Amino acid sequence: MSFDHLLSPLRLGTLDLPNRVVMGSMHTGLEDADDDVPRLAGYFAERARGGAGLIITGAYAVNAEGRLEEGAGDIATDDRIDAHRPITDAVHAEGGRIALQLIHAGRYGRHAASVGASSMKSPINPFQPRALTTEQVWQVVDDFAAAAVRARAAGYDAVEIMASEGYLINQFLAPRTNDRTDEWGGSAFARMRLPVEIVRRIRAALGPDFPIVYRISLLDLVDGGQTWQETVELAQALQAEGVTAFNTGIGWHEARIPTIITQVPRGAWLRYTRLLKAAVDVPVCASNRINTPQLADDAVANGDADLVAMARPLLADPAFVAKAASGRADEINTCIACNQACLDHGFSGLETSCLVNPRACRETVWTIRPATRRRSVAVVGAGPAGLAAAVTAAERGLAATLFEREQEVGGQFRLAMEVPGKEDFADTLRYFRRRLEVLDVDVRLSTTAEPADLEGFDEIVVATGVRPRLPQIPGIDHTKVASYADVLAGRVTPGERVAVVGAGGIGVDVSHWLTHDPKEDLDGWLARWGVDPTLTRPGGLTEPRPHDPSRRVTLLQRKATAIGKGLGKTSGWAHRAVLGQAGVRLVPGASYERIDDHGLHVVVDGVSRTIEADTVVVCAGQESVRDLYEALVAAGRTPHLIGGAELAAELDAKRAIAQGTSVAAAL
Repeated sequence: MSFDHLLSPLRLGTLDLPNRVVMGSMHTGLEDADDDVPRLAGYFAERARGGAGLIITGAYAVNAEGRLEEGAGDIATDDRIDAHRPITDAVHAEGGRIALQLIHAGRYGRHAASVGASSMKSPINPFQPRALTTEQVWQVVDDFAAAAVRARAAGYDAVEIMASEGYLINQFLAPRTNDRTDEWGGSAFARMRLPVEIVRRIRAALGPDFPIVYRISLLDLVDGGQTWQETVELAQALQAEGVTAFNTGIGWHEARIPTIITQVPRGAWLRYTRLLKAAVDVPVCASNRINTPQLADDAVANGDADLVAMARPLLADPAFVAKAASGRADEINTCIACNQACLDHGFSGLETSCLVNPRACRETVWTIRPATRRRSVAVVGAGPAGLAAAVTAAERGLAATLFEREQEVGGQFRLAMEVPGKEDFADTLRYFRRRLEVLDVDVRLSTTAEPADLEGFDEIVVATGVRPRLPQIPGIDHTKVASYADVLAGRVTPGERVAVVGAGGIGVDVSHWLTHDPKEDLDGWLARWGVDPTLTRPGGLTEPRPHDPSRRVTLLQRKATAIGKGLGKTSGWAHRAVLGQAGVRLVPGASYERIDDHGLHVVVDGVSRTIEADTVVVCAGQESVRDLYEALVAAGRTPHLIGGAELAAELDAKRAIAQGTSVAAAL
């Protein structure tokens, strides 16, 4: 497909963009130390080489109080200019264009010096902010303008003002966080004064044509947020002050509606971008849960947006644009919106990477080098670890043969993609299948590899994965017992009353699968979460309308801790909320006594209970499958053991893909 709309050029002020793809801002953890600048430059250069029309950096604070955390990156003083030049030089050397994102974290700043529109503490930050004085707000305006001037001096082609997701500017705009009585608070006009003054001052400092992108909050999705009419009036006022284009953000970080994770439907927010586009005369950029060139092209073609911002998709595949432009869209390594290695890492103080592309943010320190001589490699098992190993080996020029006992590749990943909201996982398997074809890997499906089959190979990688673990519960062999694999693969149809044994990630996913509405469309999804379709309520919120599930599900675990506590940092709360929407009963601290015709018998807090169930689904972890590995070792071979076969964990594809890539890179 040609994707002519997405790949058409666009002019922003003095800046000519070759296409409409914007690599949206994402904080990687490399912005905070000068020693990491070469790595950050290499990271951005690879995306510029891959064809991104405009790259936007992670957030850089305009002053010390506005930093995301102590020691976080800033452009608050003139001596920071030189530190940024290697970044802009690297991008320009690849023919790319890059904008610096300017931020003031406000009450989201995780440090003792944090400030805000008011002194109200954020529910997601332990630090209490200090309310800015009237004069200090004017200083913030000056600091934004000075930072923009430094950005231009450092070689950036544009600046983006971060004014969404609940950061300082957003805090001034919303009654939720602005109870001021001076010139910066009160009426909607007074609350929008800060962004208007910031844009006015930056435009005066940079001249009439330097591109200023303003990241506007389309929907705050919090109580006490802005109304849609206020958002439109703000956009029109900012356009009058000289904004070149609007990028869009959805929801504050403290919002209780998911906006970007995998269970959010693709393109969920395009209808709101379209409404903003109709209200202004400058380009508008769509964002959030747009991860394919087709969806992005449709957004431009249908008039939903003029540009499309994709942050995580370009983390997953730096060559996203180049592949789309050269007719190789089926070779794109698609972002699956899992958040496991990107946002979960970022909000945990870890270095950002990507589950499906573990080289992300490590481009200059983790290179996949051609093999010095052609050797043969057998990879046994085509789950995520084995697929990554086979592809990486072939990319290095090794002769790779992939053995898989099932009729399809994917292993446990094929089960994961059956979970509602994780359909995107199928794209990862599509990517790997295509890479196997392009690299001419010898793929042998429906083949159980025995030690004799592996004679003659120079290297053997064993990625035989895991099998569901069956706990030692009396009655575990009862006819009403099924493993999660049997249920998700469609081999067992559960009854109306289901007990789920084991409440880790798999148990939560299975409970969601058991209770979801397969007919739910985007309107139904928005209604279930409580997004106002009329845009008449502040913050874009209305009363949630959960559907009535067809099954009654009880989710149990042995641990007495809260169920779902170990789920992902940035997505676990939403997965737990889905259980609540479906009325799933949560039973922690359960000791399992037996399973019989009546159901599952447990003891909780010393009291015996019977969970009446037509089906008992076991999600009690996995066991490594190592028979082949042990046989090879016994025969004197030295195979490499990776993935679940090496360590049985809860379908840890992040570790599996990284390990498969790393092992094959070192062969």
